[in-house]
Amino acid sequence: MKIAALQMQAVDGDIETNIARIATAAREAADGGAGLLIAPELAVDGYGAGEAFLETASAAEGAVIERLATIARENGLAIITGFAEKDGDVTYNSALFTDGAGTNAIYRKSHLYGDYERRWFRPAAPSSAIVSHGGLNIGMLICYDVEFPENVRRLALDGVDLVVVPTALPNGPSGAFIADKMIQVRAFENQTFVAYINHCGTVGRFSYAGLSRIAAPDGSLLAEAPAEGEALLFAEIVPSDYATSRAENSYLADLVRPV
Repeated sequence: MKIAALQMQAVDGDIETNIARIATAAREAADGGAGLLIAPELAVDGYGAGEAFLETASAAEGAVIERLATIARENGLAIITGFAEKDGDVTYNSALFTDGAGTNAIYRKSHLYGDYERRWFRPAAPSSAIVSHGGLNIGMLICYDVEFPENVRRLALDGVDLVVVPTALPNGPSGAFIADKMIQVRAFENQTFVAYINHCGTVGRFSYAGLSRIAAPDGSLLAEAPAEGEALLFAEIVPSDYATSRAENSYLADLVRPV
């Protein structure tokens, strides 16, 4: 399956503008033959929305989710995007999968980063959120989650072909290392595809690294975005193309588990 990924400069607290940007990218992705569009962490609300999350956070079955499902349906593809999820009195930093045909799935971030995220969101217990789409098993994580190797390993052991990671990676040396080194290592050590999709530019108090990446099981990059500016990436996800890499690097088969 061909996937598309939007490196995006979201507008904090402006759901209408951000959903419109996702809709435009969905049309471009569909025109390019993609069966899945990925947008960044909290792309619907804007990562830096802060107090606006109190107003913008959406229920898992609310109107915002329905609008995203409609965009997916109208363009004949699935969408994975980050959003602030309201569940009663609790707000989660979440990712939505919707295929527009009745299949919705939610993943809630388990590893919150810094005081800012801990102020606005509750961490969820680590979990495996896996969906099947376009012949692929797809697992979801969010940003900091991927920096803990056990999260990707858990999904790999559960049989995913592709790990999708909406992120809000900050600008700076650490961000560059994560994008340029760690993401490819995560793909290689688990022999799976990893799509790591970021914001870009400076919005309010946050400056983002860009550098969105789609890595293959052999550690190569199938697509990459620059540090600056929006970009729509495309990549073909064909697990059978990497059978030799999996045979030579049989980490999952050879894993010795604690007794």
